[in-house]
Amino acid sequence: MIETDVIAVMGACGPERARYAARLSQATSRPLLAASRLAPQDPASSAAAFLPWLDVGSGVVAEFPSDASILDVIGTLAERGSGLRLRGVVCVVDAPHLLDDLRRETYAGSSEVDDSGMPRTRYTAHALLAVQQLEYASTIMLVNWSGLSTPDLSITMALVSHLAPSARLRLHQPAVDLLPVAPIPIRSHQDAPGWVQLLNGEFAPHMTDPRISALRYENVRPLHPGRLNALLDERIESGEFGSVIRSAGFCRFATRSNVIAQWDHVGSMIAFSPVQVDDGMPEAEGLLAVGEDIAFIGLDLHHRALRAALDDTALTDDELAAGPSAWATFEDPFPTWQVSRSRE
Repeated sequence: MIETDVIAVMGACGPERARYAARLSQATSRPLLAASRLAPQDPASSAAAFLPWLDVGSGVVAEFPSDASILDVIGTLAERGSGLRLRGVVCVVDAPHLLDDLRRETYAGSSEVDDSGMPRTRYTAHALLAVQQLEYASTIMLVNWSGLSTPDLSITMALVSHLAPSARLRLHQPAVDLLPVAPIPIRSHQDAPGWVQLLNGEFAPHMTDPRISALRYENVRPLHPGRLNALLDERIESGEFGSVIRSAGFCRFATRSNVIAQWDHVGSMIAFSPVQVDDGMPEAEGLLAVGEDIAFIGLDLHHRALRAALDDTALTDDELAAGPSAWATFEDPFPTWQVSRSRE
């Protein structure tokens, strides 16, 4: 099967993304599939249907809307037998507005099919879409950076490098449009985000700045959900420990002690979702096997104070000794989860 080479262009700022995609199309003599031609509820599948008809031998540049999930784009375009070959993902970042994009509090809706085969709408925070477009890109193109002061540019580049250590970071030069686009490592793209590399002990951002830092928090004890909620709302959100821009990893609530949850936070948006249910786990000893392993990336972070505050949300000695039956009575303000138990 002859495959169509695709360079995907993504980014939260529509006008800047569209201009860059058009220039890249012209500079590389590749036809352009503009975001405006894609179905808004499922742009990845829409692009997969269009792209094979556009290839004229040199491949295609495909621009995706701000609401598109980069994970959906990678999954769809890299799917075996699709007739497509994803050569790279360029994330276009409007440098002066990066922090604003990562702090948005709005949501995007996309179509999906539930387990019963019925269509439904999935809502995803725009801030999460924006940070994932950075984390999984093979090339990050900073535009409009020349208006930033030297300290602000240093902070912006260091933040991007911490979020996406594996990506090529470029400062866009208007006179130079034809830039090398690194092929995305399809088989290992799950290891691309900075938070994953930090948890794996492989974190080495190329750009650094004294005000941008990352820390890994580990604790074997489950969290008290009530105290965690107070910490998030009253202290982390207020900036007591600096500006936590991105945190992600895994945790365990004492009230749901048989479930390992993913901690997924960007800006002011945070979500916890179940990733594994432990069946038949011994009540005390087994529950200590996995507690928290969370990466934090931010601006002016106070590491020691943040660690101490997180420690205070974990179970005390007396609470731990009381066991799961007592834990079930703790305050738990977070939304309930729909979990399915594993089967042998």
